[in-house]
This record gives sequence, structure tokens and C-alpha cells, in this order.
Amino acid sequence: MSPKSKKLFNIIVLGIAFMFMFTAFQTCGNVAQTVITNLNNTNFHGSGYTSMAIIYGVFSASNLISPSVVAVVGPQLSMFVSGLFYSIYIAVFIQPFTWSFYTASVFIGIAAAVLWTAQGNCLTINSDENTIGRNSGIFWALLQSSLFFGNLYIYFAWRGKTHISESDRRTVFIALTVFSLVGTFLFFLIRKPEELNTLEEEVSSTDESIVDNSSVQSKATRAVDAFKSSIKLYFTKEILLLSVTTAYTGLELTFFSGVYGTCIGAVNRFGTEEKSLIGLSGIFIGIGEILGGGFFGLVNKDNRFGRNPVVMLGIVVHFIAFYLIFYNIPNDAPIASFEGTDNSAYMNPSKELAILCSFLLGLGDSCFNTQLLSILGFLYSEDSAPAFAVFKFVQSICAAIAFFYSNYLLLQWQLLIMAVVGFFGTISFFTVEWEAAAFVARGSDYRSI
Repeated sequence: MSPKSKKLFNIIVLGIAFMFMFTAFQTCGNVAQTVITNLNNTNFHGSGYTSMAIIYGVFSASNLISPSVVAVVGPQLSMFVSGLFYSIYIAVFIQPFTWSFYTASVFIGIAAAVLWTAQGNCLTINSDENTIGRNSGIFWALLQSSLFFGNLYIYFAWRGKTHISESDRRTVFIALTVFSLVGTFLFFLIRKPEELNTLEEEVSSTDESIVDNSSVQSKATRAVDAFKSSIKLYFTKEILLLSVTTAYTGLELTFFSGVYGTCIGAVNRFGTEEKSLIGLSGIFIGIGEILGGGFFGLVNKDNRFGRNPVVMLGIVVHFIAFYLIFYNIPNDAPIASFEGTDNSAYMNPSKELAILCSFLLGLGDSCFNTQLLSILGFLYSEDSAPAFAVFKFVQSICAAIAFFYSNYLLLQWQLLIMAVVGFFGTISFFTVEWEAAAFVARGSDYRSI
């Protein structure tokens, strides 16, 4: 297998592994609050929103140390161990207890930081400036296929049900745990690129005795250097600007992955299909993500127009979705009780319009995330782990904040917050991309902006 083919193979395996893992996790997040409100066990007092807030809060803090972990352990083993913790979190729902639910939330937050930092590192070392856009699109399309498969099962399994029984819950979460474990073990199929193997052979042949005597010190140095790089990156102009865009992706991630499905499931006017519509919504979010990731991966082969048009498309699509959701879904849907809501918004709730909005949310999200992955991999190609750690730090802390306020805010205020942050996030992305294009035109190093 040629070096280029091996790199492409690694990207595809990476994407498939994440597809299996997040078939489990994203489906879990999509139905968690609905499952919890249907629990017969009165000793359980957990909240799906609170769990997600804990996960993303710990996730954000853990991004400070995740580059050091990846630098010492390596991306492959980092992703494998993190995947085991994802599987444990999902398995908790088979027989949930409040203490185990929230404890697992803390551990998966730490694991998520390491997982996504390692993913960014793996994506970057298997790409170059000509393939980073394509590879980002391929990875994103495979990753978001997870929304399709898991939610397709939810749609058919829960169709016509107004209450989720203990048997229904256990069947779903045993299957999801198995899916997560399959994805976790797929990480062992990723191979080291030829350049890294050659570099390691040169180091071992010339400095073998030095490496033997100071391997522990070398690992400690790499860990400290990675931590210092992360701290320095936080205060660079590019990262500060991109942080606004990243903050928006955190807010809308919370909305489409946890809040919107709950809103649909709470609308009594949808009739007996309200619970199965949660799965159908997730499917169409996934279709939007897959189409967007695949298409923008192909578009990035011809990068004459840069990334800005794709991001502009993303914000326009999201603004349309926000308006339609505001018009279609009752304001109290995110915080409705177990009985749901009989209210309506500015029209009789339409199932077809709700599902269309799911597709638009997924499509818009793929616009932002593929371009952020692309620009970070290009800007920081030689030191990617700290850059992706900063990206995930900002995204996860904003997701945590959004999951927290989702317990209390009406739908209209959640949509308004996303619209405002999305507007400024788009402008800040444009600024970085315009300056980057100017430096490339002058033949400058992209990372020196």
C-alpha cells in the first residue's frame, strides 16, 4: 500500500470507528432526557440535561491536559482507552442509578477531551495542505452517519409508543453499548504513516543510547511542551477569533443533539408518533450532516473560493431553521413535564416541518465543523494536538453552558442566543480566512499569521 493510500485508509478507519462509537453516544444523548422522564424507578433523580452539562463542563477543563496525554501515550491508545469510557457511560442506562449516572458523566468528560484531541492529531498527521479539506469532509460524513443508524432503530422500535418501558430501554442500550465497543476496538486498525516510521527509525539508529537513558524525561518534556503550547495558543489572534465560531458550534451542538429531540417528543399535538419522531429527527439531522460533509469534502479539492462561502451557507441555513422552529414548536417544549405540552406556537405543529428543520440543523452544522477542522489542520499542521484541544475546550464549555440553561429557558430565548452568537461567529471566521488567504498569496507560512 502506497503512503498516500495508507493515509486515506487511516482516515476511513478513523471515521468508521467514530461512526460506531457515536452511533451509540449521539443516539444516547438524543433520547436520554426522554428515557429518564419515563423511568419507573422513583429512586432515580437524574437529568439528561444536567448530565450533558457535567460532561461538557469536565470536557472543557480536561482539554488543558489532553494534549499532554496524547503526546505521551500517542493518539491510537488515547482513542482506545477513551472509547472504553464512552461504552461504560452508555451501559449505565441499562440499569441507571443517580450516583453511577453522574459519576460516568465526569469520566466521559475527561475521556472526550483526550479522544477529540487524539482525533485531531490523527487527522492532521494523515493529511497535508492539499488533502486536509478532503479528509475533514470524509471523516465528518462517516462520523455523522452515526446519527442515521442509531436513530433509525429508535424510530422503528418506539413507533406508536407514548411510554418507554424498562424492557425497551434495556434492549436499546445493550445494543448501543455493543456498537460503542466495536468502534473502540477498530482504532487498532490505524497504521502509522510512512513519514513517522522513517523518522522514528532515524532517531533510533542515531540516538539509541540517549533515548534509552532518558525516555521518561523525554515523555515528561513532551507533556510539558504540549501543555505550554495549548496555553500560548489560547491568546493568539487566530484562536481568539475562531473561538467565537467554535462557541457557536457548541451552542448549536447542544440544541440539535439534546434539546430539539426533547422538544419534538414533548409536543402532544404530534399524537402517538411523538416519541418515534425523536428518532426520525435524528435520522434527518444525520442526513444533513452526511450530505454536507461529503459534498464539502469534494468541494475542498478545488479551494479557489476558500472556506467562507461554506460557512456563509451554514449560517443562512441555520437562520432559516431557527425561524421555522420558532414558528412551529411551542415555547415551553424544552422544559415540558412528563405529560408533554398541549400548547402551540404560531401554527398547528407540523411533523413534516419539524423534520425539515432537523435536516437543516444537520446541514448547517456540517458547514461550520468541516471548515473549522480544515482551517485548524492547515494553520497548525505541525503542532495539531494543542490547536484541537483549544477548539474542543471552547466548544465543550459552551455546550455545557447551553445544556445548563436548557433546563430553564424557553425555546425562543435559546434560539435568540444561538442566532446572535452565530452571526458574530461567522464574521470572526471570515476575518481569519481572509487574512490566511493573504498570507498564502504572499507565500508565507500559514501558521505565522
